[in-house]
Amino acid sequence: MGSPQASSSKIVAIIARPDRPEVGKIMPGLLKWLADHGYQCIVDEFSSQYMDGAKVVPRADMAQHPLSFVIVLGGDGTLLSAARATAPVDVPLLGVNLGLLGFLTEVPLSSLYPMLEAIIRGEARIERRALMECELWRDGHAFGKYLVFNDAVVNKTTLARLNHYELYVDNLFVSSYRADGIIVATPTGSTAYSLSAGGPILMPIVEAFVITPVSPHSLSHRPLIVPDSSQIEIRLHSEEEVAYLSLDGQPGVDLRDGDLVRCRRSGHKVSLFKLGTDFFQVMRTKLKWGES
Repeated sequence: MGSPQASSSKIVAIIARPDRPEVGKIMPGLLKWLADHGYQCIVDEFSSQYMDGAKVVPRADMAQHPLSFVIVLGGDGTLLSAARATAPVDVPLLGVNLGLLGFLTEVPLSSLYPMLEAIIRGEARIERRALMECELWRDGHAFGKYLVFNDAVVNKTTLARLNHYELYVDNLFVSSYRADGIIVATPTGSTAYSLSAGGPILMPIVEAFVITPVSPHSLSHRPLIVPDSSQIEIRLHSEEEVAYLSLDGQPGVDLRDGDLVRCRRSGHKVSLFKLGTDFFQVMRTKLKWGES
């Protein structure tokens, strides 16, 4: 893997989780280190409060700059946001964990500078993760289009009854569901909401999607794994506006009776700088496998 330093631009973006006091302590030393190694910095609006004089670029506009790599200071939610914002230019992300669990932001703060040294030497390992593209169709027209790193969830509202969903894979009818909701997860997202709902864990390199019903009324409905070359469609049947579409855990889009959610593999991928730990070591550490 070539070094990001080879880029003629040598611009690094910093994306930070809002309202974390650690960011204010990290930023001055980090910006000095980057400047000493010949990098220019741009920061998102949440990082700018900790550093005067840095060039501020909204997250949504960062992909318009010729970035060498991106440093993410926060938790998995911050990295999900960074991944969606920069996916069109496939720039590698260094996720530094300032959160709790840290499946994606697995680099601890103590390893920040050793990882940066490895990056500029071209020795840092990069893992590429699949992205999913989701569309919301209403009355035969595309209502919205979204990039998703973890999962797309069609779910009922808090006080609603079970909804009725129809599931199709590659235009083939799979089943009707009476359930709280249905999750379509990438391999990366298999350890998120889908896992909590009883879905399987997929290694990140597996080329598949997981379809997991949430509290289905029928005991025979179980999670389903399909190739990521598949097109997945979920049609909502509800007499009231009692469902929503949530993407990577973000605030939902209200759904109506007859709405169709279509999911397929995106042409973009996310590149993550990784520690030397293997997937199962991460699972043992994060999920406490083997502990009584």
